[in-house]
Amino acid sequence: MKRSYLLASILLLLCTVCGCGKQASDAGQPAKYIFLFIGDGMGQAHVYTTESYLAYKAGELGGTGRLSFTRFPYTGMATNYTANNNITCSAASGTAIATGHKTNNSRLGTDPEGNRLTSMAYRLKEKGYGIGIMSDGPINHATPGAFYASVDSRSEYYTISLQIAESGFDFFAGDGFIDFNGKKKDKEDIDKVLESKGYEVSFGYEEYEKEKDAKRLVLCQKDNRNSDTEDYVIESSKEEDLSLEEMVEIALERLSADGRPFFIMAEKGSIDWAGHQNRTMALTEKVLELDDAVEAAYEFYLEHPDETLIIVTADHETGGLAMTSGKKEGKKNMIDWQALEKSWTDAGRKDILTDEENCELNRAANIGWSGTTHSGDLVPVFAIGKGAEAFTGWYDNTDIIKKILREEE
Repeated sequence: MKRSYLLASILLLLCTVCGCGKQASDAGQPAKYIFLFIGDGMGQAHVYTTESYLAYKAGELGGTGRLSFTRFPYTGMATNYTANNNITCSAASGTAIATGHKTNNSRLGTDPEGNRLTSMAYRLKEKGYGIGIMSDGPINHATPGAFYASVDSRSEYYTISLQIAESGFDFFAGDGFIDFNGKKKDKEDIDKVLESKGYEVSFGYEEYEKEKDAKRLVLCQKDNRNSDTEDYVIESSKEEDLSLEEMVEIALERLSADGRPFFIMAEKGSIDWAGHQNRTMALTEKVLELDDAVEAAYEFYLEHPDETLIIVTADHETGGLAMTSGKKEGKKNMIDWQALEKSWTDAGRKDILTDEENCELNRAANIGWSGTTHSGDLVPVFAIGKGAEAFTGWYDNTDIIKKILREEE
């Protein structure tokens, strides 16, 4: 017993003197490669409900069908109240995550007094990191905007778009732009403005292939040239649309080519949209699509495990989702995934049910939604890689930037 203790002490001493790998030399330094995934509106119940669906598909019960990110070794929970409200909007929560500062609802990248805040993306850019910002929603929506824009209202979409060029970030991707040429349609088309300031703007993958050598690039979906992107649409994407997974893969192709460090923020905004409309099957599909994107990052992590950090979290919970114990004959205390899946399949994976029909479907399937707005529930945080151990416990969303930049050490 004493011999084992002595051997352990000697090994510990050697680790301390020699540095035991990289930990002694780069303690307090951010990971070289950082991925931050934000499932907009994705609460813990959204995650577990999706895993319940995976278990059903495997002919099992419970959480046996696991998402890739719930297997990460470190998990925590984050509060998300704002400077003026218990319930956050995506702009205030995105700002808190990106900058580490609370602000009022609807403000984006500014504090309650209107002062500009600096996001982690800008701070990492100053350290030489390549920066990629992407979403399956509009590029100038609240969550991606929190990482590059500073405005007094999240609805200042054209101004937010203009700040893409001011950021100097390497790569943006998303559905397109809200207010493509201003709210009154009296502004210059935003793609022309960005191109005049050194950005290539590509619409669809084929166009991207011809323009991918551009130093700075914005990638939009194929059909959104000269038009406003659709907002809060949860039906299945067109076959030619780029998925969030593909956006992440393109970002990796661009940012990892020269070996420099990079930061990628990827948002799955359509999770929130499904939550607002209480569409259960659409929700599970969107969470699974987020998981596909995380898998692309995880494959990169496996090649660079000592230099990569992946975080998966949410800005808030939407809809107050719960798996309930219903009274449907033969299905008491069971989620009727068969009925939910059949309805979604019969509809061609589109949102065609009336709200009343959808409510009845959820009730019969033993899925409960308490509302159609955001809730104040804590959100989960999943992490793996360098510095991931800091993400355990119960903390505020303003602490996420400190943990990523390793400012608490």
